Amino acid sequence: MNQTFLTRIAKVLLLTLITAGLVFAGNTEKSLEDYFQPVPQKYYEGVQFDMPEVPVPTFPDYTVSIEDFGAVPDGETLNTQAFEDAISDVADEGGGTVIVPRGLWLTGPIKLQSNVNMHLQKGAFIHFSDDYDLYPLIKTSYEGQDAYRCTSPLTMENVENVAVTGHGIIDGSGGAWRPVKKFKMTDGQWEELLESGGYLNEEKDIWYPTKGSLRGNTLPPDSFRTRENYEAIKVSQRPVMVSIRGSKNILLDGPTFQNSPAWNIHPLMSEDLVIRNLTVRNPWFSQNGDGLDLESCKNAFVYNNNFDVGDDAICLKSGKNEAGRERGIPTQNIVVRENVVYHGHGGFVVGSEMSGGIRNIHVSDLTFNGTDVGVRFKSTRGRGGTVEDIYISDIDMVDIVTEPIRFNLFYGGKAPTPGQNTEVVDKEKLKEEIPPVTVETPRFRDIHIKNIVCRGAGSAMWIQGLPEMNVQNMALENIRITSTNGASVIDVDELTLKNVEITAKNEPVFYLNNGTNVDLRDVSLTYLGKKEAESGVRVEGPFTENIMLRDISLENIANPMSHGPNVERSAVVQE
Repeated sequence: MNQTFLTRIAKVLLLTLITAGLVFAGNTEKSLEDYFQPVPQKYYEGVQFDMPEVPVPTFPDYTVSIEDFGAVPDGETLNTQAFEDAISDVADEGGGTVIVPRGLWLTGPIKLQSNVNMHLQKGAFIHFSDDYDLYPLIKTSYEGQDAYRCTSPLTMENVENVAVTGHGIIDGSGGAWRPVKKFKMTDGQWEELLESGGYLNEEKDIWYPTKGSLRGNTLPPDSFRTRENYEAIKVSQRPVMVSIRGSKNILLDGPTFQNSPAWNIHPLMSEDLVIRNLTVRNPWFSQNGDGLDLESCKNAFVYNNNFDVGDDAICLKSGKNEAGRERGIPTQNIVVRENVVYHGHGGFVVGSEMSGGIRNIHVSDLTFNGTDVGVRFKSTRGRGGTVEDIYISDIDMVDIVTEPIRFNLFYGGKAPTPGQNTEVVDKEKLKEEIPPVTVETPRFRDIHIKNIVCRGAGSAMWIQGLPEMNVQNMALENIRITSTNGASVIDVDELTLKNVEITAKNEPVFYLNNGTNVDLRDVSLTYLGKKEAESGVRVEGPFTENIMLRDISLENIANPMSHGPNVERSAVVQE
């Protein structure tokens, strides 16, 4: 085990060096043709479901430069028209490539057309203007529901065979749009931000760049009913930087996408996507600064990318509540491999908007370095939808702030906080308090997680289903975690832990509440306290049934198991 751990850590360090630019072959300029190589066969291998072949766009040889249409790379000239004219010219010729040469290219929104590749040469910097007047309101979708938002800086809507390639940088001028929370900054940074202008809320703990942004973020939700309502606070309706909607056969390969007003890259209701070799980054304090949000998409490969963002890094969604259920388009057939995540609220995330369903997901060979959560699943009552057939493996994590594995089905709401219970409760009365299962009840099932190493976390794991709909049929295998607190598992059904090692500074090392059909086999629990812990596994909850403990190895722990007063003795079997 030590040799395995050292090998895995060595891989983490190597990937860190690579992404820091010390050993990065991507710094060598590729030929244009190299960007359109098919997805390598190795990324199809080992996928547990029938993954369709995802094509990569192809383009005619026709090529123009934005300079041919009057673009000026001085960082002051607005080049919106030059981009539009170059893209239209290539589209009218039947397709080809628009070259963005080295230089600082200031522009308003860019809308790509079918059969167009926008290629950023090394040193090209597309800087989207911070002039709000250039971004009119449009009817679109955000956070899983229909909404009016400002036009995205870069849009692909109802197009096919489109690519953005190259070594350049695409910057969304996000600082002109985003609010900033005081607690996310040092005192010096906060003072510098205040000196730049802007406006504070009444509590003086959130900064807004404009009066309209302040007003739009402090009005009650029912204020947003008509387009006229939105126009009055338009600047608060921050766009995603890259909007890909209703499109097919899309390639993003090579550039850096950074500093987005809201989410960075948002494919929505699109298919046949290849997203590779990108650097995606936002300031760590950026509000809603997600890296990649795949929503109601199918047939996508996401590999060999680096994320360092202000919210969730790689996130899967499918609409929110009734709107998502009515849309009824699941996110499915997604392969995520060989990505690195630095800061982010979650490294790989499902939800919380998952009302249209999420299924057939393969995630492997990832590295998380300092994310708030590693693998994160979230939803809440009211969402509905089913998340199923999820396969996650071979993830190395270092310095995770909370948990390397987290399931929270009370996201955004008040979750029960079970602690060690010393009183007998009325089981039948508790049953009456459990809400019924309806179309609004989210379901998470058939989830497989294996080959995880985490060195340093707040807690080993947090898995919390709903009393009316437990997390179902979940398997954890070959897991190694060192953390401050142990693992907490609540409201699960059919959970298997095999070859799992947890080393924690606080007890209980493993806490189980209202679990049914739980099988812990070949599990090693280590307590790092000065005195022996009372037990390795603490079992509680009146609905606990059929718990099997097999081959439990303990270090600095007196007993394999202790139980609360509401657990039937026959509910737990030790072998």
